[in-house]
Amino acid sequence: MKLEQLSIFLENRAGRLRDVTKALADADVNIRALALADTSDFGILRIIVSDTEKAKQALKEQGFTVGRTTVVAVEVKDQPGGLHKVLNVLSEEGINVEYMYAFVQQSAQNAVLIFRFDRTDQAIEVLKKAGIRVLPGEELYKI
Repeated sequence: MKLEQLSIFLENRAGRLRDVTKALADADVNIRALALADTSDFGILRIIVSDTEKAKQALKEQGFTVGRTTVVAVEVKDQPGGLHKVLNVLSEEGINVEYMYAFVQQSAQNAVLIFRFDRTDQAIEVLKKAGIRVLPGEELYKI
């Protein structure tokens, strides 16, 4: 139920994001989800990929600093209030969302939300108990 996310630290200059995508393309690794945050000096690219080990190796060979983080993918209805339902369940249990990002699957009725929690195992348990679908990694890596 937990996913491996890679965090790549990028200098905030033209072409660095392209260098990441080239390294992944050359390694035949598919990006399944991503989020990019930046400051004036650097950015953090967070990605879920089809093959975490292969991606990490390819990026390190190109000189990138790569970290691994455990995240959780949650499937919710792609409709008003879908995210609110998830956040309400978590809030009632005092679970903090450190960050999140989302994507909508093509031809589907659901969105997939990627969460980083302060208490991952408890968050998974609470979500499942509330009937909220937590996606296994194998399913997300192949979407």
